[in-house]
Amino acid sequence: MSIDFTPMYASHDAFRRDLERLAAAVAEGRAHTGPVRAGWENFKHQLHIHHTAEDSDLWPRVRERVAGRARDLSLLDDMEAEHGRIDPLLDAVDAALADRASELPDLVRALLATLDDHLKHEEDSALPLMQDTLTGADWRAFTGRLREVQGLRGAAVFVPWLVDGVSGVERGRVLGAFPAPVRVLNRVFWEGSYRRRGFWVV
Repeated sequence: MSIDFTPMYASHDAFRRDLERLAAAVAEGRAHTGPVRAGWENFKHQLHIHHTAEDSDLWPRVRERVAGRARDLSLLDDMEAEHGRIDPLLDAVDAALADRASELPDLVRALLATLDDHLKHEEDSALPLMQDTLTGADWRAFTGRLREVQGLRGAAVFVPWLVDGVSGVERGRVLGAFPAPVRVLNRVFWEGSYRRRGFWVV
């Protein structure tokens, strides 16, 4: 069974997009406004859920499938280590935002570069490994865990967040990865509620 990684790629793109928005806000002197801080808090929340679910539910499933394969196990070690390098940068940006520290632009650039390197590594190496080794049941169990953690309230933010700024064919492709009831809820209720939160917008 071929696994559809569309929501995974969309999440990665959304993480990059949000950090680019933060970098722009810092450069323009808007980093301490309410909408930017709200966008940053949502970014951290989405990243925490994403990485925690990978560490607790996804990588262990892959490890079971590649037991005894040293190269593949080393890749999974790298994935977890890269998560560990991102967390201190998140804390450093948080502190610099709170203190209005002069090093904030450098810290945001470091976070963007470190996260982007990790996401590229995952896309180039870990996702192909998952495609080769995980079963459909494995992937459904992982995505089910994500849905459980997000809950309906979380999904009401997560789904429109994924397609924030995405249009045309790509938007349809991302939303098409979700069941029809989710698409209806997003169109009728979630999108408007998400826009009213005003993440990043000044």
